[in-house]
Amino acid sequence: MRLFTPEEKQFIQEHQHHDPAALMLQAKRFPHLPVLELVQQIQARQKAANKLPTWTKNPDVVFPVTLSVEQSSSETTAAFKAFVVKGYALIDLTGGFGVDSLYFAKCFKQVMHLEQNKELQQIAAHNFKLLGADNIQSIHTTAEDFLNAYTGHADVIYLDPARRGNREEKLHLLQDCEPDVLHLLPLLLQKAKTVLLKTSPMLDIDQALEELRYVSKVWVVAVQNEVKEVLYLLQPDAPVPTEVPLTAVNILQQEATQSITFTRTAEEAATPHYTDPQQFVYEPNAAILKAGAFRFLGQQYNLSKLHPNSHLYTSATLVPDFPGRSFRCIAVSRYNKKELLRYLPAKKANITVRNFPEPVAEIRRKTGIKEGGDIYLFFTTDMHQKPVALVCQKA
Repeated sequence: MRLFTPEEKQFIQEHQHHDPAALMLQAKRFPHLPVLELVQQIQARQKAANKLPTWTKNPDVVFPVTLSVEQSSSETTAAFKAFVVKGYALIDLTGGFGVDSLYFAKCFKQVMHLEQNKELQQIAAHNFKLLGADNIQSIHTTAEDFLNAYTGHADVIYLDPARRGNREEKLHLLQDCEPDVLHLLPLLLQKAKTVLLKTSPMLDIDQALEELRYVSKVWVVAVQNEVKEVLYLLQPDAPVPTEVPLTAVNILQQEATQSITFTRTAEEAATPHYTDPQQFVYEPNAAILKAGAFRFLGQQYNLSKLHPNSHLYTSATLVPDFPGRSFRCIAVSRYNKKELLRYLPAKKANITVRNFPEPVAEIRRKTGIKEGGDIYLFFTTDMHQKPVALVCQKA
């Protein structure tokens, strides 16, 4: 890793909002500068602008190649992880760019940041000092080598295994990621009281519970209704999988959150009630849908479902603080172009499908309905097994 000169940093700052491709075409205007390298910094800063504002606002921060920035946690999810574990000493086994380590350092007295890529480790260590995280020790090593040599005992070990293969394909199965968590699990639980594991949102939660065995809690974390990661807290005295608390968290603006906690036992014990669409319709947030709190959610908020597999809910009166989106149902239409367009004078609507045989693109092709407007169409299957379209407006 090398540090940039004052002139190079000035170039980055002056062009931080410019088109990187256009800058490369103008490279000959700056023969004394390594334009490609500087443009790579600009690209990384642009990609990280919303995700990592603490880093991008500091002109002295150095960024790695873009892929490392894309794979890093956001500051929003890093802050959430630092909230769910506590202690004196934490080891970040797969530290990467160091976003999670920096936030853990706000809650732990000692943090060890490990990274097997030498340049990335040096960049992270450089940035830690710039950002005032003096309690982070950054080490160039692999997770396996460190664990085999480590004779101490940490309060928490955190790891976010790499989820890309040799051809840059995305992976999500535990045994395909690096390091192999299932292989390391006995050693991890020897070296720490608690292990916090971050996995791909694509990994099946029930499969992970069975494979990991020592899970004591799960968090499905969404930001602005997009699931970003699933966290597993591993401890030696974990309950059986069906009794593990699952928390679905949707982090909204101004640090507000929607949250619901349940177990698989509670989900199975809940008795759903089915009705035709009533005056209000509800769509759960993405974290709830991933976690699978379908029957439990209806019971918790005293809502009826439209169909066992539709995961849309309804009520005669508005339920406040529902963890998702709430709508007023204007009409229930057949899947018929002429009938649907009666409710859409501008031929525009926002379309969602839930338990419906056709995708959104096909519905738009057949009906000619364009994207936009303040009408929301939910194409779904009702309790009578009939395909219907719910014509709604936000409540």
